[in-house]
Parts: sequence; C-alpha cells; structure tokens
Amino acid sequence: MEIEHQQFGSRGAWFVRDGDDIQAEMTYSKAGEEIIVIDHTAVSEALGGQGVGKQLVQAAVDWARANHIQIVPVCPFARSVLTRDPQYEDVLR
Repeated sequence: MEIEHQQFGSRGAWFVRDGDDIQAEMTYSKAGEEIIVIDHTAVSEALGGQGVGKQLVQAAVDWARANHIQIVPVCPFARSVLTRDPQYEDVLR
C-alpha cells in the first residue's frame, strides 16, 4: 500500500488509492508557513481494521518533521493517535 501526499493551495491530503478511487484520506489546511491543521480522516470499509488511519498519521508526522512543521489535530482520530504517544510531542502544537 502506497500513501500519497498532495498539496493544493492552502489545503492538502495524504491518501491511499485503488485505481482512481480514494480508499483512505487524511486532510489538512495550512495555518501559516509552519503549522498544519489536520481536520479529517476517513478509511473505507475495505481497509478498515488494518491500521491504515495510523499509517496516514505517521506519514503526516514524517512529513512534518522533515519540513519543520507543527501539527494541530482537530480531527478526533488524529488527535487521539498523536496525543496518546509521547513520540509525537515534537510535532504537536
């Protein structure tokens, strides 16, 4: 499974495709140059229970660290994953 990342203007997403269909997606908006706000995570039933949501969060964290970006997780799922594990403290805002 490949997680893709795409930015368009002040918005962006990490997602998993099956052909032309998006099977999992985590979206964000930029809040300045150094902060993103994760606002939504969705995983299809076909990928449910496989840890895909957590993989999307990890992709966001890896990208944030590489680009010196802080994350504000307003999405309940992303907030739950990011605030439960101290390894993510460096990217939380």
